Amino acid sequence: MKENRDIYIMLPVQQDCNRLEAGIDEAGRGCFAGPVVAAAVILPVNFQHPLLNDSKQVSKVHRNLLRTLICEEAVAWAVAFVEPEEIDKTNILKATFRAMHEAISRLQVTPEKLLIDGNRFVAYPSIPHECIIKGDGTFAHIAAASILAKTFRDDYMIQIHDQYPQYGFHHHKGYGTAEHRMAIQKFGLTPIHRKSFNIIPAQMKISFK
Repeated sequence: MKENRDIYIMLPVQQDCNRLEAGIDEAGRGCFAGPVVAAAVILPVNFQHPLLNDSKQVSKVHRNLLRTLICEEAVAWAVAFVEPEEIDKTNILKATFRAMHEAISRLQVTPEKLLIDGNRFVAYPSIPHECIIKGDGTFAHIAAASILAKTFRDDYMIQIHDQYPQYGFHHHKGYGTAEHRMAIQKFGLTPIHRKSFNIIPAQMKISFK
C-alpha cells in the first residue's frame, strides 16, 4: 500500500491579526541543477485547508490541488526564479535572497510584515520581517509559499527534461540522487548545472530529499 504522507492539521493564517502578513519560502536551494525558486503569499484571514502544510509533507497530487486553490484564493501571490548562472556568479544564499526579494516585489498587495521560512534573511526595504525556523510547518502563509515554490520549480524541471532527457530531471528535479550522479558521470554537466557546487563524481553525495 502506498504511504499517505499528507498530515492533516490546521495552520494559523496570521501570527499578528493586526498586520497584513506575507509568507516567504524557497525550493531548490540544495539542488545540483536548475534554478532556486522563491514564492511570496498573502492569504485571507479566514483561509483554512486541512491539507495545507510544508510542501515536503504533502503528496504531489495534493500539492497541485493546493497550488490551484492558493492561486485562486490568495490576497496576493508571486513566484520568482534565479537561474544557475547567477547562483554561480554570486552564491546560493545570495541567489536565494534575491529570489525572495523578487517575489516580494511582484506582490500586487504590499504586506506589512514578512514571515520568512528559516533563520536568515536580508531585510527587504521598508517591510519588517521575522525568520521562523520550520515556519513552513507552522504558519499557513509560509506553507502556501512552500507549495507554490515547490510546484512551480518542479514544473520547470519537468519541462527542461525534454531538452536533456538523459539526466532524468523529471524524476529527481535536479537533486543529487544516484540517478542524477550517474548521468553526470556519463554525460557531463549541462548549462543548467551549478558549476560552483563542484559536482564532480568523486565529491558527490546522494541526496534523499
